[in-house]
Amino acid sequence: MQKLTLHQLSKRFGNTTAVDSVSLTVEAGSFVGVIGRSGAGKSTLLRMINRLNEPSAGSVEFDGTVVTDLQGPALRQWRRNCAMVFQQFNLVGRLDVLTNVLMGRLTTVPTWRALLTLWSDADKLAALEALDRFGMADFAAQRCDQLSGGQQQRVAICRALVQQPKIILADEPIASLDPRNTQVVMDALRSINRELGITVLCNLHALDVARNYCDRLVGMSAGRVVFDGAPDALTEELVHTLYGMEATEVTDLASPGHGAGVVLPFTRHVHSA
Repeated sequence: MQKLTLHQLSKRFGNTTAVDSVSLTVEAGSFVGVIGRSGAGKSTLLRMINRLNEPSAGSVEFDGTVVTDLQGPALRQWRRNCAMVFQQFNLVGRLDVLTNVLMGRLTTVPTWRALLTLWSDADKLAALEALDRFGMADFAAQRCDQLSGGQQQRVAICRALVQQPKIILADEPIASLDPRNTQVVMDALRSINRELGITVLCNLHALDVARNYCDRLVGMSAGRVVFDGAPDALTEELVHTLYGMEATEVTDLASPGHGAGVVLPFTRHVHSA
């Protein structure tokens, strides 16, 4: 099985330690939520896995390959296999939805073809199938800067999906979304995980969302892992350690009056291809 393993992974910025000796094993096909307050090291951890940030110490392995040793074409292949979904979407607003999704194919086509928008029929079909899967096919010709935040995040997920990744790293994918779009985006990630078997590692602030969607939670505080287990095993004491407040207060802050994070009564929004 293609599992992801972190060995004593650390990252220092000057005198500040953002991630401190984190060791984890993520099994293939799992949906893991990384939780904790802002500044706990969650984003830095994901960026080291994808090699957007270089570790100060430790290593990352995937299926027996030491990811932290990869360079050149091998590193580009890893970034194809390990797709990122960002909080701020990272789309090109002036380009249409289909072109933004096709950008996920850049690791598999020559640069000159991408610059000239000479996408193959197979690439276009893969992009349209991804958009259709998440109810966005009708927006294929629309500029991305004309979409809502939830729609843009679904486009970003489609772009990640056409990379044909083995892992998706989602860095606070719902932080800027309202409750309804929070559910739509999290349903999309769960669909990818359950129906396609792609491993999802997702940073989340909202505790109730993490408990509802993730098979396993990894709680971080001050760069260290202080909890690793099933959502039901997360006690009030551990929540206080992670967030500095009671579990009910964390849930209250994720309510509609305080931003995204509350899970609405379940209604299926994700459309299968």
